[in-house]
Amino acid sequence: MALQFCDAFWGTDFMDQSGYEAILQRLYDGRHMCKDVEDLMKLRALAEEKYGRDLVAIARKAEGQTEIGTLKASFDKLKTEIEKAGNLHIQLSEKIKEEVQKIEVFREHQREQRKKLEEIIEKLQKPKMVLHKKTMESKRLYEQRCKEADEAEQAVGKKTNVNTSTHRQSEKVMNRARLCRQAASLAEKQYRWNVDQLEKTCQDWESTYRSACEVFQQQESERINILRCVLWDHCNLLSVQCVRDDDCYEEVRKILEQCDIIADNNFFINMKKTGCRPPAPIEFQCYSDVDTNGGVGRVEMNRLSVMLPGMSFSGCPEASSNSGGTYTKGGVTEEMYMVLYDFKAQEADELSVSKGQVVTITERGEDGWWRAWRDGISGLVPGTYLTKVSPHSTRLAAAHPESNPIK
Repeated sequence: MALQFCDAFWGTDFMDQSGYEAILQRLYDGRHMCKDVEDLMKLRALAEEKYGRDLVAIARKAEGQTEIGTLKASFDKLKTEIEKAGNLHIQLSEKIKEEVQKIEVFREHQREQRKKLEEIIEKLQKPKMVLHKKTMESKRLYEQRCKEADEAEQAVGKKTNVNTSTHRQSEKVMNRARLCRQAASLAEKQYRWNVDQLEKTCQDWESTYRSACEVFQQQESERINILRCVLWDHCNLLSVQCVRDDDCYEEVRKILEQCDIIADNNFFINMKKTGCRPPAPIEFQCYSDVDTNGGVGRVEMNRLSVMLPGMSFSGCPEASSNSGGTYTKGGVTEEMYMVLYDFKAQEADELSVSKGQVVTITERGEDGWWRAWRDGISGLVPGTYLTKVSPHSTRLAAAHPESNPIK
């Protein structure tokens, strides 16, 4: 059961205003509470605005331009969503400021309404207090006049019982008693009139006070309700903001799920690759094995020419011989090279050769890998493993193919 202000805040006596003062104090405290809520929400709005602007600044300041592939896309998405979240927090700040303005308008409206009621009650309170004072004074005067009249009548009785009193004295006493009784009668009339006027004034005041109490209670109920609703909406705004923040970062998580380590590595390799094989190792070369022109030593070549004079090379079918170990086949220039070091093929397009073998080179790549033919088989060999041979050595290889270590 709801209690009522108008039934609970009356004074213990006619002059007591403690009930009215208690209600006013409650209303003042309520107004102060509205101001406290405003201050809290203003500070929260400033914090949200600052946080949002910081997020936007962070997102715009972050670079990440050196990254590539799917990770770059994830990082760019994170920056986008951080900036989006920052803008959402700035919007939240504006909404909170709007709620603060609503409280300010409500608080001022209640203040004006309460002020009008206070003025009305004070206008009635002042004459009530004046009439009460006059009534109490007229009561005292009335009691005094009645007491004087009683004393005068008693004096008349005493005079009439005494035989020695003169007629003039008796008349004087009786006249005084009559005047005192008249004064008492006038005091009584004034006293009654003041009481009647005070009663009317009190009735007006009580009626106004009762109505004011009802308005004050309604104001207090509205204040509690609006503050409750504002705080509830404030919490809802913060909850919605949390959900929106999570939605932003959920979008980032979706992009991160598509982040592929293998794809990023492959993308980098295809974009920046420099070679498919390591360079050939640099090995020790004996001065007596290689002449200054990069060919086989003259002493050994002379030895071969002495041992097998007049021999011709026929290692490459349908090849026509030219000078310097160079041949032409099908319009393609082919050169003969001798293998200086053993090489074992590691890929399907490579050719295994051994030291001392003679191979035909049809193509020399810029990456150091040359296309070589041996026994009808083609493959890549490192160019640094080969040295160009002279015509004598080619004729020797053609005349004695059994000297080739690899058939």
